[in-house]
Amino acid sequence: MGIDDLIGKGKDAYEQNKDKIDEALRSEKAEEISDKALDGASGFAKKVAPDSADSKIDEIRANLDGKIGDQ
Repeated sequence: MGIDDLIGKGKDAYEQNKDKIDEALRSEKAEEISDKALDGASGFAKKVAPDSADSKIDEIRANLDGKIGDQ
């Protein structure tokens, strides 16, 4: 089985389960997990980036947070 076969199977699995996947990504649990991950990633980015980047980091974090979870 080649990489193209694996990609094809992944696409098929997604198409067959996209409603369940979308529901899972919009759940309260996904929101909780994504908030923790995004808080950690943005906190780390703020530590290593100059202070002038903080507002851009917050903007990116908010954008990503709006795409995952239920809030």
